[in-house]
Amino acid sequence: MEAIPQQLDSIRIQLMSLTRKKKPKMLVVDDEPDNLDLLYRTFRRDFSVLKAESGIQALEILALEGEVAVIISDQRMPEMKGTEFLRKTLPQFPNTVRIILTGFTDIEDLVEAINSGQVYKYITKPWDPCELKGVVQKAAQTYEVLNQRTEYLEKSQTQLDLLNTVVDVSQKSGSIEEALAEITSIYSETFSTDLCILQLIEDNSLSSIQGLSSQLGKVDNWLANDPLVMEAIASGNVQSVMNVSEDTKLSDVSHYQTSGINAHIVIPISHRQKLLALMSLQWQQPSTLRPEELSTINVSAQLLALTLYSFE
Repeated sequence: MEAIPQQLDSIRIQLMSLTRKKKPKMLVVDDEPDNLDLLYRTFRRDFSVLKAESGIQALEILALEGEVAVIISDQRMPEMKGTEFLRKTLPQFPNTVRIILTGFTDIEDLVEAINSGQVYKYITKPWDPCELKGVVQKAAQTYEVLNQRTEYLEKSQTQLDLLNTVVDVSQKSGSIEEALAEITSIYSETFSTDLCILQLIEDNSLSSIQGLSSQLGKVDNWLANDPLVMEAIASGNVQSVMNVSEDTKLSDVSHYQTSGINAHIVIPISHRQKLLALMSLQWQQPSTLRPEELSTINVSAQLLALTLYSFE
């Protein structure tokens, strides 16, 4: 198991190449069409810019599009002030960085909004494009830092929850079959798989003892005929494909075509150089797994090896 971090590096590279960074999203809000178009033209090269002519319309866009990195909103708009609109976005999108454009001295509203964390910075109108670009660049960097921190905390909590649950299963399960069924259900939920199989190994071959969790209804276990599985058993190394349709060795394999599986990771579970089991994580969509989730797989696989060894 010590080699797994190095083995996962190649998977991480595949995932990162398949999830190439897109332009961050920005929402600009202004009731004056000319100002809105100017904001759009200023930032369209570096951002995927969404436009709204009111706070109400902006909230509707966010409901459809989800989180954006930066919001730039005019303060003085009919129906809803910019600070009121931004306050409504805070609970659902805490990491979004908010900027207010103001052409008047409504200091009380602005100070309250800044002190409460609703506004990152305010810019007075008429705004200077270079100054605003500088502010927005720093805002986008702040958003990235906040997102990385959130992802780290979520990853840590996911690892802790998964490890605690695996330990709990090993202590409470009355049989190896019961434990495997529970564990595959846990892994399937944690990594949002369409199919998860944990199958024991005897004498370097798949045994009949397995756990299976499927979101696809009743499925056949075709691991014994899978090239990735054969290679994982022979080498003792993690095997993966992140997009079957682009893999010349697997694109013509019949069970991938019939099952619709497009991403597959096979993880050997070993203890003291002995191969105990294989974990198969499968998805119908390419590149479903996030790169940061690989460390969770690594840590949990090591604990899983100890759990399975305890049943021997």
